[in-house]
Amino acid sequence: MSFDARLASGMGVLSAVVDTGSFVKAAEVLDMTQSGVSRAVARLESRLGIRLFDRTTRSVKLTDEGRRLYEEVAPLLAGLEEAATQASGSAMAVRGRLRVNVDPYFSRLILAPALGDFMATYPELELDLVTRDELGDLVADGVDLAVRFGEQPSSSLIGRQLLKTRVLTVASPAYLEKHGRPQQPSDLQDPRHVCIDFRDPQTGRPFAWEFQREGERLVLNTRRRLMVNDVGTMHRICEQGQAVAQVLALGVEPAIREGRLVELFPDWPDEYFPLYALYPSRHLPPAKVRAFLEFVVSLSR
Repeated sequence: MSFDARLASGMGVLSAVVDTGSFVKAAEVLDMTQSGVSRAVARLESRLGIRLFDRTTRSVKLTDEGRRLYEEVAPLLAGLEEAATQASGSAMAVRGRLRVNVDPYFSRLILAPALGDFMATYPELELDLVTRDELGDLVADGVDLAVRFGEQPSSSLIGRQLLKTRVLTVASPAYLEKHGRPQQPSDLQDPRHVCIDFRDPQTGRPFAWEFQREGERLVLNTRRRLMVNDVGTMHRICEQGQAVAQVLALGVEPAIREGRLVELFPDWPDEYFPLYALYPSRHLPPAKVRAFLEFVVSLSR
């Protein structure tokens, strides 16, 4: 099959519909009518001999064939856009719309306070943050990039570890005054201590209470009297002196520095939790994605 201008135009329309999530919004972005977008998609479907979208009055979703096509086409279109930007001599290659699926904890405590500087650095970038516990379907949701904590299950997505942060066991001074300070991790199994279990959004089960140092690994069985699935709630419970928690060092340094939380076992320093970037293609990510990844990594320095 020859590659002509009409086919390239249809691919661009396909990408716009996926990126915006609707034919109406794609028409606005492309400065076309909605009927023009519909006709362009219909021509592309006819040319390829496949149906690209399942459409209802409320939603537009890629078919399996459309998903496979988009996964191949999107990075190529992004590469063409970046090549054109560089060829034009423009110094601002980071531009356009970037949709990022972000872990709620990372978004609220780490990303949000620093986001202003990033946006000021790239004034031609339009950033769309989708904050939720579930990863979802990046291609169907029109997401360029996801940022998630924890080891990721095997999938067709490309994963890149951005950083690792220590896991700390903490309590407030008020809790320690009331219940006494545990001298070693096994002391937490004493009935007088209350440990907060945090539910893993991927499995629905609580994360294990784990401790590591110099190759030694210790896993505790907590009484599981209290389990949460929101990091902000866990931090609040802990700071109010009601329980002990295992938290990520990234984001709680101010609470420890100000004395609102106390690290209980600094002699068990070797448990870490990773932060991953996930994206749908093995092709070189466009400049806007690379810029965001560099920004995320800089937040841990």
